[in-house]
Amino acid sequence: MENFIFALILTTVAGLSTTIGSVIALFFKEPGPKYISISMGFSAGVMILISFVELLQQGIESLGFFNGHLWFFIGMIIMFAVDLGISHKYEFEDSRKKEQNEKKEPKLEKTSLLIALGVFIHNFPEGMATFAGTLKDVELGFLLMVAIALHNIPEGIAVAVPVYQSTKSSKKAFLWSFLSGVSEPIGALIAGLILLPFLNDFVLGIMLSIVGGFMVFISLDELLPVSRSFGKEHLSILGLIIGMFIMALSLSLL
Repeated sequence: MENFIFALILTTVAGLSTTIGSVIALFFKEPGPKYISISMGFSAGVMILISFVELLQQGIESLGFFNGHLWFFIGMIIMFAVDLGISHKYEFEDSRKKEQNEKKEPKLEKTSLLIALGVFIHNFPEGMATFAGTLKDVELGFLLMVAIALHNIPEGIAVAVPVYQSTKSSKKAFLWSFLSGVSEPIGALIAGLILLPFLNDFVLGIMLSIVGGFMVFISLDELLPVSRSFGKEHLSILGLIIGMFIMALSLSLL
């Protein structure tokens, strides 16, 4: 029960880190390309390393080599299906493309709602990830919380920027960013209520392998392409290397 509550706390912290992004967005109004490139690359590095070094390895230990990888790829396929069904483009990415291609300005109010909805749905499985990781190992749960929180800060910016631009209301921008992160503790709570009676090493192994697939897909399909599109002088790969190094250092110290 103690681990259950702690898992919910970590998931809530990870989810609501979107509000940090909203504060940054409201302070700077529009994030600079260097910040976006390095932060996205950094988040991708953290998530990729922890997925292969911790999550997939835990799945292999519990399920065996073949089944561990099987559920890992199932996780990627699930995230791919979610991404096809509910896309969430970053408004600052669209704005950059708009400036380059001289396209018409998008309808910001509708765009901001779609982004918030997309981030909400994408964050749902991440809540399950942190919850499952914490139940398996508190230190692993903490590392997952850090990795996902770093990823959620740019997402908070992605939600807050178009809301503020369309409404000129700081309160609404902060509120929508907050709501987009709430799905993570909701996902954790649902996972706990449904799966807790059945949790054992086998089920946890499946969840951790799937979560590893989630995080690798998010990193390769979302974070790195956006980071690359804004990167100058290899800022994207620099952020990736720094993220991997810091996560590897954290794992070695724990």
